Amino acid sequence: MPSLPLLLTGLFFVAILAIAAWGMKKTQNVNDFLLGGGVLGPWILAISYGAAYFSAVVFIGFAGQYGWVSSYKALWVGVGNAVLGGLVAWLVLGRRTRAMTRRLNASTTPEFFATRYGSDGMKIAGALIIFLFLLPYTASVFAGLTYLFTEVFHVSLFVALTAVVAVTGLYIVFGGYKAAARIDFLQGIIMFFGATAMVWFVVHRFAVEHGGYGAAFAKASELYRLRLEGAAGELQVAPVDPISPLVFWSVVFMTSIAPWGMPQMVHKYYAIKDESQIVKGAVVCCVFALLVGCAAYLTGAFSHLLPPEILEKTLTNGAIDPQKLVPIMLVECLPQWFLAIILLLVLSASMSTLCSLALVSSAAVGVDLVKGYIAPNASEKTHLTIFRVCCAVFIFCAYFIALFNPSWIVALTSLSWGAVAGAFLAPYMYGLYWRRTTKAGAIAGMVAGLLVANGLYWGLFIVEGSGVAKKFSPLVATVAMLVPFVVVPTVSFLSKPLSPERVAKAFGDDATSEKADAAA
Repeated sequence: MPSLPLLLTGLFFVAILAIAAWGMKKTQNVNDFLLGGGVLGPWILAISYGAAYFSAVVFIGFAGQYGWVSSYKALWVGVGNAVLGGLVAWLVLGRRTRAMTRRLNASTTPEFFATRYGSDGMKIAGALIIFLFLLPYTASVFAGLTYLFTEVFHVSLFVALTAVVAVTGLYIVFGGYKAAARIDFLQGIIMFFGATAMVWFVVHRFAVEHGGYGAAFAKASELYRLRLEGAAGELQVAPVDPISPLVFWSVVFMTSIAPWGMPQMVHKYYAIKDESQIVKGAVVCCVFALLVGCAAYLTGAFSHLLPPEILEKTLTNGAIDPQKLVPIMLVECLPQWFLAIILLLVLSASMSTLCSLALVSSAAVGVDLVKGYIAPNASEKTHLTIFRVCCAVFIFCAYFIALFNPSWIVALTSLSWGAVAGAFLAPYMYGLYWRRTTKAGAIAGMVAGLLVANGLYWGLFIVEGSGVAKKFSPLVATVAMLVPFVVVPTVSFLSKPLSPERVAKAFGDDATSEKADAAA
């Protein structure tokens, strides 16, 4: 077992558990646990957002798969994530989300729907959607991280997964968001410098082998072209199953726009200390995402330069398994000291994402269901305990799923993002910007997104098989996000408007809203 990666991983675990212990002392109520008191600055929140954005799913799943089938074209995914998923998302959503959620006294996405549209049904449905459909995404993050752990430490899937889940669970359950945001900041710094070093080291390694940087880029492009032509029987030019432009650009759209409606990302805006800091946060987030995302996809594209004896280790049933490419490339091509840094990079990316997922998913049950309906009059201490228990249950469920289905990283992520963003994005966006959105319109949009995502995905699965369902899952997610943008206004125009008082409260143009803003 490599000693340096083990030592650095152990020190990393000790550091985040120490921060979690500090966070436990500072967490006195559910608001502290969920929002960190709502007083976090732009640097911490922006890097926390970026750290939650990228995970082992990107570095292991998406980078390997789309770097292999698209070569350098995969860099457009990283650019889209940075510009649309980072910069534009913050500028479009940050100020309005923070202002409206404080006027409505909403600390979760289901609470926002309930208070914005006057619908307890949307609150309950939203809570269930979050808990059920973020489970497979969380499991895919665990599975992606485990791929690298098993390669580095030569341990079983069970041992690697259990270790990661145990440490992640402890710091989330006990530390809450006060600790998590600061741990995310630490992890984000590791990701930023680690990704920079990773891409330089990988490119430099192949540049030395192929006679210069330009020659290495050209060779990777040439091998990709040969693989597209299908030179069967030669492992050096193992065939690539081509990806259609429609599916590729749906990957860019899904990974860049879905975060606009994903509760673990939107949740970051709730905790912004000052609206004037949103522009700074947007720029920081964009730069962070641009470097980390492009580093991941460029590394995946360079997998075409792996020699035949290493490529052979990525075979599954006689074909290249893209999800094994990046872990095996890093283990085989990097020295141990640098591999230790990369391990922390992927570990940081994954644990920050896992934390955000666990917090918003457990909030769906602990805040929106238990505190909202089952035990509304319980003490704050009791609610905090219930919230922590919900976190633990969610993490255990994701752990159980990851144990039995670790290979569907991209498909599980696409299904989760398609279902959740499909259900939430249109009602959320129209709720922020369009006063005429009705309760019926928002409900119809939520139902449409959920039905389209599941109907198309499982329809493909049953009719065409698992391979087709996996291949087209990003396109399914894209369609599921777009359809509700037509459904919501159509139904809103045909249904009864919300009361003027409710709309005025949401948009802050009455005396009641001014008093609420002052209190906040």
